Amino acid sequence: MICYGPRVYEGDVLAGDWRRPGRGTIPKVPAEPDLVVEDAESGFCGAVVACDKEAVTLEDRFGRRRLFPLAPAAFLLEGKVVTLVRPAAAPHGPRRSASGSIAVEGLRARVARESRIYVEGVHDAALVEKVWGHDLRVEGVVVEYLEGVDDLPAIVAEFGPGPGRRLGVLVDHLVPGSKESRVAAEVTSPDVLVVGHPFVDVWQAVKPAALRIPAWPRVSRGIPWKEGVIAALGWHVEPPEAWRRILGAVSTFADLEPELLGRVEELIDFVTEAS
Repeated sequence: MICYGPRVYEGDVLAGDWRRPGRGTIPKVPAEPDLVVEDAESGFCGAVVACDKEAVTLEDRFGRRRLFPLAPAAFLLEGKVVTLVRPAAAPHGPRRSASGSIAVEGLRARVARESRIYVEGVHDAALVEKVWGHDLRVEGVVVEYLEGVDDLPAIVAEFGPGPGRRLGVLVDHLVPGSKESRVAAEVTSPDVLVVGHPFVDVWQAVKPAALRIPAWPRVSRGIPWKEGVIAALGWHVEPPEAWRRILGAVSTFADLEPELLGRVEELIDFVTEAS
C-alpha cells in the first residue's frame, strides 16, 4: 500500500464505537520495518521506520516523520482497522540509531560543516547528543550550548550566518508572550531558524514514563524550578545528580516528547539542506 494523499474507502471503516467490547477483535499486526499504514485519527500515512514497546514512528513519502503510541491508537492497513504491536523478535535489516534513523556502520565522523546548531544549556546539548549524536556525526553538524538566549541577536550577528553557513537555535519555553518568544522574534535572517519547545526546562521533554513517575510536578512561582521538581519527587539529590538520573533514563527517541523530537529534526534538516 502506497499513500499519495487522502484515501477513499467504501463506507466508513471507523463507523460506530469500534473500541466497544463486542464489536469483534481488532487484528494485531507486528510493526515491521517498511510496513505502510495510515493513522486512523489524523490520516497520516507512512512506512514504519522504528518501533519500541510504547510507540511506532512512521515516515511519509516526503520524509516527514511522526510518532504514534502503539495503544490504543488504531491504524488502517489496506482499508481495515488494525492495531500495531512491537515485533516479537528484532527484525533483520539495517540497524537503527537512537533517533530512529538508519545507522551508518563503520562511521567516520564527517568534517564539520560551517553551519551549527545552538541550544540553551549543557543539559539540552547532552540530550541532543545522546539521541541524535550518530546523525550529527554523519552530517558533520556541531552542537554548541549557550547560557540562555537573552543576547541571541548579538550571538547571531557574531556567528555571521549566510548561504552555506546556517544557524539553527533551539529555545526552551518558546510559547506566545514569553521572554524567549520576544527575543526570538528579533532574529530575522533567512539563514537562521529559531524553534523551541513549550517546556520550562528540557528536563520536561523526557517522558514521565521513562522515569517511572506519573507526571512532571507543578512548581509554584517563586521556587527555583529544578529544586522544586526534585523536592516534589522526593529524590533528595542535587540538580546535577538529578539530571544524570533523567538522562540515564533516555535510550531512544521514544523516551522523548514529540514537541522536542520534531524541533530537533527540523533544525538538523535546516542546517544540512543545500542553500
